[in-house]
Amino acid sequence: MANIKKNDFSVVAVDKFIQATRDSGYRGTSNAIAELVDNSLQAGATSVSILLSVDRSDVDEPTITLTVIDNGSGMNSHTLRTALRFGGSTRFGDRNGLGRYGMGLPNSSLSQARRVEVYSWSSPKGKVLSSYIDLDEIVAGVLTEVPCPKLIKRPHFINGYKSGTAIEWSRCDRLENKRVSTISRKLTASLGQKFRHFLWNGVSIQVNGEKVLPIDPLFLHPKSVYNGATEFCKEQIYEISSNLEKSNKVGLVRVRFSELPVAAWSKLPNKEKQQRGISKGAGVSIVRADREVSYGWYFFGDKRRENYDDWWRCEISFDPVLDEAFGITHTKQQVRPLPHLIEALSPDMEAIARALNSRARKAHRSVKEAQYFSTSEALANKKDHLLLPLPIKQRLRDKKILKLLTKVQSYVKGASDHFELDEKYKIISDTLSETSFYNYARDNGRLVLIINPEHPFYKMIYKPLLESDCEDDMALRSKFDLLLLSAARAEAIIDSIQGTKYAEKFRIQWSDTLATFLSR
Repeated sequence: MANIKKNDFSVVAVDKFIQATRDSGYRGTSNAIAELVDNSLQAGATSVSILLSVDRSDVDEPTITLTVIDNGSGMNSHTLRTALRFGGSTRFGDRNGLGRYGMGLPNSSLSQARRVEVYSWSSPKGKVLSSYIDLDEIVAGVLTEVPCPKLIKRPHFINGYKSGTAIEWSRCDRLENKRVSTISRKLTASLGQKFRHFLWNGVSIQVNGEKVLPIDPLFLHPKSVYNGATEFCKEQIYEISSNLEKSNKVGLVRVRFSELPVAAWSKLPNKEKQQRGISKGAGVSIVRADREVSYGWYFFGDKRRENYDDWWRCEISFDPVLDEAFGITHTKQQVRPLPHLIEALSPDMEAIARALNSRARKAHRSVKEAQYFSTSEALANKKDHLLLPLPIKQRLRDKKILKLLTKVQSYVKGASDHFELDEKYKIISDTLSETSFYNYARDNGRLVLIINPEHPFYKMIYKPLLESDCEDDMALRSKFDLLLLSAARAEAIIDSIQGTKYAEKFRIQWSDTLATFLSR
């Protein structure tokens, strides 16, 4: 500490400031590296390569060296030296790109490593500019300012880009994991989601030679690793003030929702659900300038997160002019929205979230019921050849009911689509417009039975049997299914208009009487 003045009253005690800064800001290695990718993209890079290797120069304690190389525009001596300063930036306050404060390069680097070296070049054959900052030298008082960049020979890891920048972290002592393979795997997934919009637009990012693939948390984009969700309702667009008290600047906020395919994906093994990001993946992706800055449970008011919320997603994208409204931090890892933004978005978003939760709950119930109903369907199907065949022709009532089913049950998509070639029966449960305990429809010589979950018999007797794992309860419930199938089939045989009206009236009156007898 010989070089530090005895009475130093500078605004910042540099050595202590930088050591303290290491402990603040970044939630893990991937977020710190994302800062370097931001800088690359800001410099116009279309290719970013991240290399990790083990430095065994210290036999007792080998460390990981990490290098990020891009084909951006490169930097001159002044820009390079400025970029290594805390708060140094040639774009300070600029909202047109991914960064504004000039903290990203030094802050992210020293949060993970004790030394960072920067190499930059602007021509394919010329020499390379290089400078560095070293934590140990700063603490010792040896390094008090960013060294003037020097011209050096091209390092071996520069891979032929005509122009670009390479950032090397060495003596990495704070990486989230110790194994190169683990860091690479987590980094590939994290960058794939954060920079998905850039990847879709042609940017290439690689980690140790492995291409980073775009991950869409909404599962909508056809070029994402996993897709198959459907968009729910139209995109919501809001015009929001940046700060009601200090600014009259206005920007747009766009909100999108998606609904995951419960019927198809609920049957996946738990490991695959975790791999796809379905399990415990509920939340909102907050996107600024095409870059995800946060993912969490935002703007849903009093709606708490539940397991069924894993089956829908939301994305909010906003103009950079609204940084203050969203409370963007310089590390771009979280948001702290202002009250006026919450008040503008929360009512609609909470209502949509509750609707999607209800739809997911209903879809899971339908899938579970379909599994249970299959036993009863098979029993009825086995005996069907002993009965008079159902008429092929659909009546007007049948067409109306089947059309209604395609609207309210996305997994049905027309009952006939879900019949196997030799199947004659399909049982589903859905709220009916009338009070009847059950209804039915003829579908090209087959029978669709609809059980009403709102009827008292369902709630008091049928549902407990449906949810029970007891074999006796399951057998009893299956007999109820056959009872209802036989009643519906007997009614479905009737073709005369008068006979159909009478049978329908009888079924409704019987259901109402049953409800009355069961009422408390």
